[in-house]
Amino acid sequence: MTQRRIVFLDVDGTLVGHDQQVSPAVAQALSTARDRGNLLFLCTGRSRAEIPTLVTDLGFDGVVSAGGGFIEMDGELLARRTMPPEAVDELEALFGSFGIEYAMQAYEAVYPSAGLLTRLVPVFARLGIHLEDDEGEGARMAQEFTRRGPVPREGIAKASFFGEHETTFAHVRDALGDRFHVITGTIPYLGEAGGEVTLAGINKGSAIVQLIDQLGLRLEDTIGIGDSVNDLEMLDVVGVGIAMGNADGTVKARADEITASVTDDGVAVAFRSHGLA
Repeated sequence: MTQRRIVFLDVDGTLVGHDQQVSPAVAQALSTARDRGNLLFLCTGRSRAEIPTLVTDLGFDGVVSAGGGFIEMDGELLARRTMPPEAVDELEALFGSFGIEYAMQAYEAVYPSAGLLTRLVPVFARLGIHLEDDEGEGARMAQEFTRRGPVPREGIAKASFFGEHETTFAHVRDALGDRFHVITGTIPYLGEAGGEVTLAGINKGSAIVQLIDQLGLRLEDTIGIGDSVNDLEMLDVVGVGIAMGNADGTVKARADEITASVTDDGVAVAFRSHGLA
């Protein structure tokens, strides 16, 4: 075979669509790629605890989670790139002052604000996921977004915020300044009413660079596939950056290639074009 490749795959909008399912064609492409000796990593804005088992059960060599906050391989956590307690305090105070609901992401769990579940009911309803359901995906997500207690001061890598107005992102970005990495456009149907916060320098791209260096591999042998603003740094650093067909123009402009959309098995298409499957 040709040179082994290391592939980093976003989850939402890349491996799974709004239905939260992985198509048989994509599942087969992943299996074939690993059988051929390539390494596959999930690279997601979700915390490790939020990744559905239907995704992890497909088989991956490692996971970059919480937007670059955590790096693992073969079940071993290699890096925790988390916020200091004072940063967590600052974010909670800021969100509270603006009346913004949020979720703080640790490796093992997500810590939602008290009103987050109520805020998300109409958001997910537009995606066909009903958090009021007594079973299925809606019930699982409702449990995930129900507050269970105070946010711990240690172990938080990322915060996702969910406001009510299009000015929310700008307020958060301007208040935090360049000490934090603040992005928007990652939460469906919220637009600039929501976004994500990590420490400055913590993103998918920097996590990939750290992992590849630690493994003694080459960035030129890497491929990244994604669709969202939190994939931009990933697309910048990998050897070949591939945008999904359903990605917005900003993401497509930063990519080396554009594959088909998630509904048309874009990951499988990209794998075949690069001889992975």
